[in-house]
Amino acid sequence: MKNTTLCYIEKNGSYLMLHRVKKLEDMNQDKWLGVGGKLEAGESPEDCLIREVKEETGLTLKKYAYRGFITFVSNQWGTEYMHLFTATEYEGEIKECDEGNLEWVPKSKIEQLNLWEGDKIFFRLLEECEQFFTLKLCYDEDKLINHEVNKY
Repeated sequence: MKNTTLCYIEKNGSYLMLHRVKKLEDMNQDKWLGVGGKLEAGESPEDCLIREVKEETGLTLKKYAYRGFITFVSNQWGTEYMHLFTATEYEGEIKECDEGNLEWVPKSKIEQLNLWEGDKIFFRLLEECEQFFTLKLCYDEDKLINHEVNKY
């Protein structure tokens, strides 16, 4: 069971997206995602968020919000618990990422990217919910077969 973070950094109506094209044997190969990764021993979700964003982008987050908790259930990859954040303020310059290519993508164009089906649901929830939400996504192989949403 994995415990991870994911962050969508916002600027001028766009999200900073990571096109996963550089790692071999990547379950997210050729998908577009936010930035984040696995919690290490002793880390809070916030600790992981700040570390992973710095490692992948070179940016230091200054203002962020915990937006959702997502449970992924998959017959292929097991269960993952993901802490979803958005960020609106940061310092630093974007560096090259060893996992893929970073690109600012207008929010209106996100749906056109190669995304997981479940990611499309939580993008919609980020726009609809000012508060916190939980989402359970059930996959059979790479096909979304069920989802459940709770808004708070």
